[in-house]
Amino acid sequence: MSFGRLQLASLKDRVSPEEWQARIDLAACYRLIAHYGMSDMMANHITIRVPGEEDAFLTNPYGMMYEEMTASCFLKISHDGEILFKPDFGDLNYGFNKPGYILHSAVHKARPEVGCVIHTHTPAGMAISSLQCGLLPINQTAMRFLKISYHDYMGVVLNMDEQEILVRDLGNAEAMILRNHGLLTVGRTVGEAFNWMHRLETSCRAQLAAMACNTPLQEVPQQVLEETYMNYQPQTRRPYGLMEWPGLLRMVERMDPSFRE
Repeated sequence: MSFGRLQLASLKDRVSPEEWQARIDLAACYRLIAHYGMSDMMANHITIRVPGEEDAFLTNPYGMMYEEMTASCFLKISHDGEILFKPDFGDLNYGFNKPGYILHSAVHKARPEVGCVIHTHTPAGMAISSLQCGLLPINQTAMRFLKISYHDYMGVVLNMDEQEILVRDLGNAEAMILRNHGLLTVGRTVGEAFNWMHRLETSCRAQLAAMACNTPLQEVPQQVLEETYMNYQPQTRRPYGLMEWPGLLRMVERMDPSFRE
């Protein structure tokens, strides 16, 4: 291990081209979450389904920081928690975080169309998750989340029994607020899930800023809310993240191309 960077053997020639690209995208997403101020040191997780493998997803080694994730660092685990592949971390011997596994595996198992799951503990997300009113549709971006899902807090996610309740609460939604906890988004692709999370985080920050002004909030008629919400649905727009993701990859490349290693 050199100063400032964890040296890992490249997995490029040990996995399929499709898995390698998924690893690159996943590493980029971790870097982007850090760049936009949504990371929580080594806590939280972003997972991606392994292309061509129905019962496997990639997750972060518990102990590495978001800003240092690389394509070769991820663990491959089954939906049942079996480690299918683990990089050689030397004496650090990183594994995966159990609460993260329980949360993410529940979604991957229940929603086969979901390719990526993102969970965060941002100050804004935790603040909104702690308000009885939840997320309010008080601006155009927040109206995209008019029908966002909610999951009541049941303690640190250590009980497998919570999986059934969690996926029931998520339903077919792309975003969910974990009460008294944080935020969760899903997407068919990494770019789509990141787009949902970026917009959800922005909505939370905007609501807190508006509420801090201690003046009445401007309400929008319900019909306009519904029309705006529908305008954001997949059948009326291109898939989320499709246009932005290549540009975001270029941005990460400019910041630090080591995510591709």
